[in-house]
Amino acid sequence: MERRTDFAGAGTRWQTDAGSGPEPAWWRRRLAETAEGLREVVAERLTDATFRDLGVEAVITWFAVDEPVMWEGLVTLREADPARFPGQVAPFAITLEPGRGALLPDASLLFSTRAQDAWSTLAAVAERCGTRPPTSQFLCGWAGHRSVRVGRGRLALSTGRGEDGVERLAEICATRPPGWSGNPEMRLRFESVELLDEPAEDVVALLRELGHEVVRRGRTARLAAAGLTLYEPDGADAAAERFTGVSLRPPSAAGPMRSPLQTRAGRA
Repeated sequence: MERRTDFAGAGTRWQTDAGSGPEPAWWRRRLAETAEGLREVVAERLTDATFRDLGVEAVITWFAVDEPVMWEGLVTLREADPARFPGQVAPFAITLEPGRGALLPDASLLFSTRAQDAWSTLAAVAERCGTRPPTSQFLCGWAGHRSVRVGRGRLALSTGRGEDGVERLAEICATRPPGWSGNPEMRLRFESVELLDEPAEDVVALLRELGHEVVRRGRTARLAAAGLTLYEPDGADAAAERFTGVSLRPPSAAGPMRSPLQTRAGRA
């Protein structure tokens, strides 16, 4: 049986014949990142379909045909991931604390943390979750930016330089796509409120009941006094969908809101 699936976005292309000049040195890396994101989406959609229809997981082993843009995959089946079943695998819980940072299962990420210590903590998260080491990416406005996968979500840290010239943790950002959250499931908590596991409107109502001023703007909900911003997915029904992204900065930090790190093809 053949199935087809659509991918959002227009893809990645450098138009050398449109006055843009030859491909820059960084372009191959951009292509590789886009291709990797697409392979992740294909693998996740396939294993979700096999679990739904057959009760097993599908694992794809990829082989490069014309790297980085053309790949072939060998599919094998294995038993269902225990995390598919509630209560079988403990979640990776992150507790956000305004003005301080975040508490992880075995560590903390405080805004007083120096950059190198933040990267070391992120590397330890990757090792614990069995994912790739942190990747460094350029993100405008920050001194440094790295991220790791946690289940199907992504935990990202950005650093900035203070008036003393020291580079410290300046933003914590976590994203988790709709659907199954992977193994382990990343959960974001703020004053006992599960930020990504309840309908967005319910989360906003709970935060207001706790005395927080919440400003809704488009697909975002912002608690300026806490430095917290929540993000809904693009194209979602705001009345029914859950938030899929959270970012936390020191409350005094100024700066424009931005979309959180993308976890799929075309991510920042």
